[in-house]
Amino acid sequence: MNVGKAGYLGPKATFTHLAVQAVLPGEEHIPYATIPACIDAVEQKELDFGLVPLENAFEGTVNLTLDYLIHEKRLPIVGEIVTPIRQHLMVHPHNADRWEEIEKVYSHSHALAQCHKFFRSHFLSIPLEGVISTAFAAQHVQQHPERLIGAIANEFAAKEYGLKIVHENVHDYNYNTTRFIMICRDAHDIPVSNQGIEHYKTTLMVTLPSDQAGSLHQVLAAFSWRKLNLSKIESRPMKTGLGNYLFIIDINQRLDDILIPGAVSELESLGCTVHILGSYPCFALKTTEKKRRPPSNYE
Repeated sequence: MNVGKAGYLGPKATFTHLAVQAVLPGEEHIPYATIPACIDAVEQKELDFGLVPLENAFEGTVNLTLDYLIHEKRLPIVGEIVTPIRQHLMVHPHNADRWEEIEKVYSHSHALAQCHKFFRSHFLSIPLEGVISTAFAAQHVQQHPERLIGAIANEFAAKEYGLKIVHENVHDYNYNTTRFIMICRDAHDIPVSNQGIEHYKTTLMVTLPSDQAGSLHQVLAAFSWRKLNLSKIESRPMKTGLGNYLFIIDINQRLDDILIPGAVSELESLGCTVHILGSYPCFALKTTEKKRRPPSNYE
């Protein structure tokens, strides 16, 4: 099957771009400036697939992605890609000899948070500015060689935008990963071989009946006695008033004909509203960068 077009959170050389290249190589990859813009393009049939970040191992859920899929464009999830994250400090080559004098650092807010110890040790007083992506930060530094600024991004971005990495692996922890999800307008299998699939997952959105004591316990029991392993349960505001929440539940299993449908039927009998957001393969990528220890003089 020819995918045609796959969109991702751009510009070129974001971690999202790396993920879409790994899973859908050889196809046309189109960058979008924001997560909603990428999701909208899938809904409007400009894209066959869209790839957007959903969760970081250290900073948690990308709420914009999850809330937009829940409340704005409820498109099916058809794949998950987990990729290792390595963050580097880079500057314009003209400023490489003066990198310790940089006056501001740009990156995605999650990336900046992942490098807290490094900034506390090396650049305690300079401002950090969050932008839409790590690659956007690198592009911004490239476009302003006259300014003494830096970016936190990956090695791919440094090569793409001609920047000099002046401090490698500035992230606080070695085992950082980000989870990306692939969406499409109509749920169907993504065109990849089964060889790279680690496991399958099914994601449900569950709204509990109002003012019913013990309802969440009953929801969890519906999965427990069926021995359905839940890898995650997360609450999100329903945006209908303070204290109103829905739950996103990940089941480590492909949608079957008996167990998951039985659990859904039981939840509905309890008065819950249940939507299946997707049942999809999960991939885990390996880094192409050399693994180096982060700087040790943080404290």
